Amino acid sequence: MFNEPRYAELGIFKDGNGEWEAIYNSKPKYEGHRQPRVPLWGYLDQSDPKTQEKNIETAIEYGVNVFIFDWYWYENRPFLEDVLNKGFLKAENREKIKFYLMWANHDANSYWDPKNPDKSQIYWQGEVSREEFDGFADRLISEYLKQPNYYTIDGKPVFAIYEISTFIDGMGGQEQARDALESFRAKCIAAGLPGVHFQAIVWGDIPATLIGTPGDDTPTQDNTLNYLGFESLTNYQWVHFVRPNEDYQTYGEKAVAKYGEFDKDFSSPYFPHVSIDWDPSPRFEVATPEHLTGVTPEKFEGFLRVAKEYVDAHPDQPPLITINSWNEWSEGSYLEPDAEFGYGYLKAIKKVFK
Repeated sequence: MFNEPRYAELGIFKDGNGEWEAIYNSKPKYEGHRQPRVPLWGYLDQSDPKTQEKNIETAIEYGVNVFIFDWYWYENRPFLEDVLNKGFLKAENREKIKFYLMWANHDANSYWDPKNPDKSQIYWQGEVSREEFDGFADRLISEYLKQPNYYTIDGKPVFAIYEISTFIDGMGGQEQARDALESFRAKCIAAGLPGVHFQAIVWGDIPATLIGTPGDDTPTQDNTLNYLGFESLTNYQWVHFVRPNEDYQTYGEKAVAKYGEFDKDFSSPYFPHVSIDWDPSPRFEVATPEHLTGVTPEKFEGFLRVAKEYVDAHPDQPPLITINSWNEWSEGSYLEPDAEFGYGYLKAIKKVFK
């Protein structure tokens, strides 16, 4: 969290502390509701290199060895990029940890504004034109993908895309989208990289519109990803495919049961995902959104073990497990220590993987 200048364009977070404002102003919606969440480290500025140095040292100590940064591009310019440029890349210990980017190409809407009860208002469109895509591809390659600690698979920098349908729509169709990704790949090779590894965030947003092999007229999401040239997939949050209105244990059991389905339905490697929690109440001043109850580090540890079992059963692919999230306080899903559980979630990772 930090004071992103473009928040002023949206008329939100006027305290100057970015989304921290929503966290410390959050109120419990009912007796026993776990709000507000209080960070044990205080309300740190994520664009400060010293904050990132603390993040990196803590992550490495507890077994987290890759950061995936949400990366935004709206109205032909970046958004929320200072955490990378001024914070992480200026941290003196940045080489200790790998990182890669997920293009969070969803619409920027009033979901970010706690005071606005209408969450359907769109401030900036997530779609970009081919011209914009080509422009920021050059920027991504020069600024990030060539960094020595950028995470790679088979030597190729990994670049994840959050909303596949939004990307396709912006390009003007699937054929144009494939051409744009092939152009991105060619740019990487021209820059001295062995290519780029495109990773899809799998959920309902991926269109199932292409038929498969001759004689198979069933459109599938897998056909779409193969056509576009994606080489792996993972999830961003369990909330994308399980309703978050129950106890975390029951919710998580439904979510990890999907591992086998993803493995069966997709030909590209699936990297298992574990979500810590879901409670976006700080984004809602009055309404009570769907959220989880009964969340504990011990239950989280159990699902980490399921993910590890999946990875151990797939020794032919990189041992990557994604977790939501390091610091998604606005949605209640974070590894950073809080006043309630301390370092509990981080200790769970260390117990399972170190």
